[in-house]
Amino acid sequence: LVTSSCSKNFGLYRDRVGALIVCAQNAEKLTDLRSQLAFLARNLWSTPPAHGAEVVAAILGDSELKGLWQEEVEGMRSRIASLRIGLVEALAPHGLAERFAHVGAQRGMFSYTGLSPQQVARLRDEHAVYLVSSGRANVAGLDARRLDRLAQAIAQVCAD
Repeated sequence: LVTSSCSKNFGLYRDRVGALIVCAQNAEKLTDLRSQLAFLARNLWSTPPAHGAEVVAAILGDSELKGLWQEEVEGMRSRIASLRIGLVEALAPHGLAERFAHVGAQRGMFSYTGLSPQQVARLRDEHAVYLVSSGRANVAGLDARRLDRLAQAIAQVCAD
């Protein structure tokens, strides 16, 4: 089973567009799987809206639109990777580069920082920095000009 989501990379958060790709050993198993997946789909959503899927199909079906979309996705990927590395570099003067090196190595819009729920609460209460209580951070929402401020806040809650 392989899944993919178009929610984030096409800006279709509300539409929940995605795909499930199934590889089976033979046609009989594929037929059985298709039947079970159709049953699950009917119970979960019955008839999903087509709007999001049509948007994705229009973009991927037009070479010019697809090229523009690929450029935008690459630009965002590059920006997020740069923010990750920038944050690790901003943490280095505080002696935290090694502790947070995984943030620079991760991929995607979000990062699991490893901060405890207590540290996350302190970031919120003392520094107006908001993460999910699990320590997950939205890297795409960071501002490169404010990474030093973020690093100082993280260093402060890690020091105590």
